[in-house]
Amino acid sequence: MSESNETNLDKMMERAEVSAKGYFREGFNCSECVFQSFLDLGLTDLPREVIALSSGFGGGIGMTRNTCGALLGAAMSVAAVKGRKDPKAKEDIKERIEELYSEGGIYSIFSSLVKEFEEKYGTVSCKEITDVYPDWHSRERKKNCQSIVGYAAALGVKYALKQI
Repeated sequence: MSESNETNLDKMMERAEVSAKGYFREGFNCSECVFQSFLDLGLTDLPREVIALSSGFGGGIGMTRNTCGALLGAAMSVAAVKGRKDPKAKEDIKERIEELYSEGGIYSIFSSLVKEFEEKYGTVSCKEITDVYPDWHSRERKKNCQSIVGYAAALGVKYALKQI
């Protein structure tokens, strides 16, 4: 990647981070924040209404505190760019499977995204991330989640624009 492209990527990642944190302050859930910031960057031609797809992922999927909603928002953002628009585009089933599982295939992108997130936070579990805050509505928990939302938005942009 050239220095100019790296600079542009850094700027886009920073814009996504700032935007996602702002949406969190406006009452968007963690997944919505990340996905909306991505949509704002114009990296896909999906209609703005697709934000609805991320609404159920807040609080680790409907407040079950399973997989972090911010990470899920990042995965959705990456999928909007790197995902298969037509899984049947390749006529041969072996080619379809290869597209997913091969080295450098679609799954490797998402695997790297999750690993990088997990390296930073030690887990992908909303419960494990937030258990240190006994009061879900505490300012401290919200501030921590806002930071994670910003990081996840930047990470999503990084992987969406990464060359495979």
